Amino acid sequence: MAPEGLTAGSLEQLVWFLWDTAREQPFYFLVAFVLPLAGLAIFGIYVVLHLAAPKPRPPFPSEKTYVTTNPDGTISAPRPLPCWYDRWHAEGLLREQYPTIPEGFPVPDQATIEPAEVEMSVVIPAYNEEARITAALEEMVEYLDQQFGRPNGHSPPQPEPQQEKPTSQKKGKKGKRPTAPHRLVFKPDAANRESKPGAGQIPPSDTGPTGYEILVIDDGSRDRTVDVALAFSRRHGLHDILRVVKLEKNRGKGGAVTHGLRHVRGKYAVFADADGASRFSDLGRLIEGCEDVVDGSNRGVAIGSRAHLVGSEAVVKRSAIRNFLMRSFHFVLTILTPPATSRIRDTQCGFKLFSRAALPHIVPYMHAEGWIFDIEMLMLAESAPATPVLASDGAVIGTSAGIRVAEVPVGWHEVGGSKMNLVQDSLRMAVGLAVLRASWMLGVYRRRLT
Repeated sequence: MAPEGLTAGSLEQLVWFLWDTAREQPFYFLVAFVLPLAGLAIFGIYVVLHLAAPKPRPPFPSEKTYVTTNPDGTISAPRPLPCWYDRWHAEGLLREQYPTIPEGFPVPDQATIEPAEVEMSVVIPAYNEEARITAALEEMVEYLDQQFGRPNGHSPPQPEPQQEKPTSQKKGKKGKRPTAPHRLVFKPDAANRESKPGAGQIPPSDTGPTGYEILVIDDGSRDRTVDVALAFSRRHGLHDILRVVKLEKNRGKGGAVTHGLRHVRGKYAVFADADGASRFSDLGRLIEGCEDVVDGSNRGVAIGSRAHLVGSEAVVKRSAIRNFLMRSFHFVLTILTPPATSRIRDTQCGFKLFSRAALPHIVPYMHAEGWIFDIEMLMLAESAPATPVLASDGAVIGTSAGIRVAEVPVGWHEVGGSKMNLVQDSLRMAVGLAVLRASWMLGVYRRRLT
């Protein structure tokens, strides 16, 4: 018992010593005790975050390939999957490894991305979706065929001849939706062009890429999701338009979306859930929203929002626990996210569109692979490097920090078969959001290539 009494006495003496020091010499106490303890606590949190923060695994070689259907209905052999990210990353490593590059040596700017090959890329993350993906694909292809047409050399299967069927289709296009031009599209070399567009205008959109592609990212499904998607491609003649990428191991929805966005070829890239809950025909509204907020570097993001449905029958009919968790998560989101992201009313709608120029500022820095990935995307858009604001004559008149996000109301309906566990996944999202925010604040995550 003596050693224990001696230990208790020593602790008591230490406490009184600290109390007397803090009362008589507060500055000395602050410098000698409080600041070191605070620094040690921050360092401990930093170490814990390094161990606990999500770290995406690199893709397996087979995940860099895709399969599609051939014109004769057979399934193709695996083909190399185009990847703008690999080239962009390699150019960044070149700058890091050779900081003193000779003048005149052609090293691309890290903010650039190779040109688009199609007008629209659609990424569909899918995990055990054999029962729901067909209806979603039907809606998507019908809209995409009508609004964007198919790439050159592709044409949809011809329906049975009908006397009253309109024949206004030309070169795979019909009913082309007119879109407003970007507000700020002037480049420094605009004055050197032989044919200069008028103020606030860009060359006609028909000079750019046309058509669309669909990337179905199968996230390690155990059912027939891949077979169902390829059968749909065969029926609708989507040869090399609908591409299926099979992930060897399940990564989560965020990992599947990020993997798909690294390989898109479109002027715009949108990801949409495989359940078809969001009305895909509202894609045009997302494009218009993106055009409204695009900056001088053509960077813009538009996200579908269900906030306008709060109080509607679709939301009221949901369980009380689900609505409570939704409001609680939004409260946590408001506290833990930066200002622009915290003002977004619906961060979790699985219908988001990005301009191609915005992708290099968001996709390479993604870490979250679970349900929380949407918020990281929005935070990365908000923290993107500033871009010049250009006047009508091409002169720089200021800078614009971050990438603006347009929140666009879209149609939505409840679809059964969700893989989400309300209570468990809501708690994981709250913890994941705290870890994510702390990791970016303390430098565990950084923009390494700028």
